[in-house]
Amino acid sequence: MRWTPSSGDAFRIDSEEFDDEVFTLSDMTIEAHEFDTGTVLGFNGTTEWALDSIELDNVLWMPREEQLRELLGGTFRSLRVEGRLFTVDVVFAEGTASFTSTDASDAYGLALLELASRARR
Repeated sequence: MRWTPSSGDAFRIDSEEFDDEVFTLSDMTIEAHEFDTGTVLGFNGTTEWALDSIELDNVLWMPREEQLRELLGGTFRSLRVEGRLFTVDVVFAEGTASFTSTDASDAYGLALLELASRARR
């Protein structure tokens, strides 16, 4: 998936040094800068003192539920909650498919992975 970073987006850095860190783009602390060579995420101020900037290829976007739902587009039908499980229902040409997880974002992500897999076939 192509990601166009915008304020409020969360991401992780592909490095063991930052394994447990989730960063959020903010106009004040972390901004996306577009260059001819690609997008660079710039860390402003002293909040991330050890890092000035990082190329987009070295981060992993962590989309929010509404972003995942938007990416599913017209295939999305519903999100159901049953106890502690979240189920996303989508419609493909062959019929309805359901994807379940203990986290709503993960259920959306599973559905999106299936959609992407079908698009590559």
